[in-house]
Amino acid sequence: MRSIANSDIIHTERLMLRKFTLADEGFIIELLNTEGWIKYIGDRKVKTAEDARQYLENGPLKSYRDNVFGLRLVLLKSNNRSIGMCGLLRREYLDHLDLGFAFLPNYTGYGYAFEIASRVIHLAFNQLRQEKILAIVLPENHSSVRLLTKIGFKYDHNFLSADTNEELSLYCMTAGN
Repeated sequence: MRSIANSDIIHTERLMLRKFTLADEGFIIELLNTEGWIKYIGDRKVKTAEDARQYLENGPLKSYRDNVFGLRLVLLKSNNRSIGMCGLLRREYLDHLDLGFAFLPNYTGYGYAFEIASRVIHLAFNQLRQEKILAIVLPENHSSVRLLTKIGFKYDHNFLSADTNEELSLYCMTAGN
């Protein structure tokens, strides 16, 4: 099996995870303008195709070039529908890789985030040889907190984000736990 960094498509029972391309601009506009994204991640001011291309170039595509990993597009195997994103991020203010995920509202509550995030974590520990994976979340984002604890993350502490100056909760998971 090829590593998470080099694999074009990662499969689970119901989902596929692939690298973003500039052709995914329409999905990026849709996802980044959902109520949940704006409330819990923040308004990235992505309203046009050009905005979406800039987001992709400066976010996931840059991460692939710099780190060989990053956020990827989550698709349903049954119909190839784009439903979310999930992947690993390297943030300057964190000591370890960070799990990131977001899904369209119509695709929450079906276990998709658990399924794909669990797979990404497994690959991070087993193929990228990470000893610890982090996740950050707004304390009031109860659905993401529930997902993180279900996957096996443990609450560590709250801190002020270097990016937004918001209070965030830090969760961590160590290899073998």
